[in-house]
Amino acid sequence: MTGFDDRRDVFEKQFAHDQDLRFKATARRNKLFGLWVASRLGKTGDEAEAYAKSVVLADFEEAGDADILRKVVKDLDDAGQSAGEAELRAKLADLTERAIQEVKEGR
Repeated sequence: MTGFDDRRDVFEKQFAHDQDLRFKATARRNKLFGLWVASRLGKTGDEAEAYAKSVVLADFEEAGDADILRKVVKDLDDAGQSAGEAELRAKLADLTERAIQEVKEGR
């Protein structure tokens, strides 16, 4: 192998690693977000965990955050606990930082 091939392999491995961490952090953020929304909905324990899982699964519907925001807005509206999109996006941003840190720490 040449030096170029070695460098390419290192970059490919780093890219795969970064993508894995990004996926884990996004899933962690979505769970944390789901737990936060669950508490607003009055859910606790297993019910809150199940709701958080449904938020994580909702993220697989389409790229980006629109799918989970749509789900959460509907669920909050249905429960009479409306929240603005700006508030929800701000919470997602806060939880993104927390999730990244937790994934880096191996939690």
